[in-house]
Amino acid sequence: MHSKPLPKCKQRLPQPRQRRVRERNARPANALDGICRFLGIVITMYFNDHNPPHFHVRYEDFRAIIGIDRLELREGSLPPRVLGLVIEWAELHQAELRENWTTLAAEGNFRRIAPLV
Repeated sequence: MHSKPLPKCKQRLPQPRQRRVRERNARPANALDGICRFLGIVITMYFNDHNPPHFHVRYEDFRAIIGIDRLELREGSLPPRVLGLVIEWAELHQAELRENWTTLAAEGNFRRIAPLV
């Protein structure tokens, strides 16, 4: 008993799964990931971002913008405990955050900042 061969369009060879590999420098054009990372919190700044000086915070599905001068939540939301940790970290590194903001705007460079823990 012979079975009919499948038409070419229905014949599928197993394809190896391709994983998307993100190169180290493959970032959005103006995003600088990694000013600081701690406890699952990611602090970023963006080149040529709008005033007043601020930084961006990512934690799980939460996003927020924190003003550097007043250390206040300007936009978005974070769980209260995480917001407290971010503000505590920012108080310790406020001068470095201001310096990064200025240097990033002028030269496009930044320095990493030590984590809270």
